Amino acid sequence: MPSAQDVGRAIARGIGPVARSVSPGAAGGALKRVLEVAIDGYARVPGARTVAAKHLQKHGGAVDDAIDSVIAQHVRLASAQGFVTNIGGIAALPVTIPANLAGISVVQVRMVAAVAHLRGYDVGDLRVRTALVMCLLGGEEVARRIDDGSLPTSPMVIATAPVFDAVLDRQVADAVLADLMSRIGGKNLALVVTRRVPLLGGGVGAVVDGLATRQIGAYAKAELLRRRALAH
Repeated sequence: MPSAQDVGRAIARGIGPVARSVSPGAAGGALKRVLEVAIDGYARVPGARTVAAKHLQKHGGAVDDAIDSVIAQHVRLASAQGFVTNIGGIAALPVTIPANLAGISVVQVRMVAAVAHLRGYDVGDLRVRTALVMCLLGGEEVARRIDDGSLPTSPMVIATAPVFDAVLDRQVADAVLADLMSRIGGKNLALVVTRRVPLLGGGVGAVVDGLATRQIGAYAKAELLRRRALAH
């Protein structure tokens, strides 16, 4: 059975093209690529539908058990790739930060997409894809943005809207990428500083990415209520 480090390295290799595309000025394109990799798969990284099917089979068709299993697996993956992409210390920081952002995004989007698929959503639908990306903000941030008017409604409502809203899709992409980039810019200075220290930085990255992924998974499970009977 591969170790956490092995899994992390595999993810880092698989999302290389995504890592190179992430920049503040290209939110739409970057997140589109993340969605493609997370949902459809890339190289040796299986997509969300494949992951969902394996967990559903493993748990004998029990959807809620499969969802919990998907979330647990992706928390482990997030911790593994967080460790690998942050372990280099300050010498590797300019390279590993984009890889970490892309890597954690792929892991988290694939997890949310697998949850959505298990709940009966068509993850190929553009409305659903907007909702999946929005889930990366987490429950508290989504609620705050709805309160201040910067986002109109919840992922669940967006996923089930009558039509796709391209303007809202760009809004969500900008918000999510800005949130990801703020993890570099100093949302939590102590974490930014400790990530610059070899080994210690890797450990902090693993814990932070794992906890964030667990919270997003719990939010997606609570937010994306069952839509229809899952087609087998």
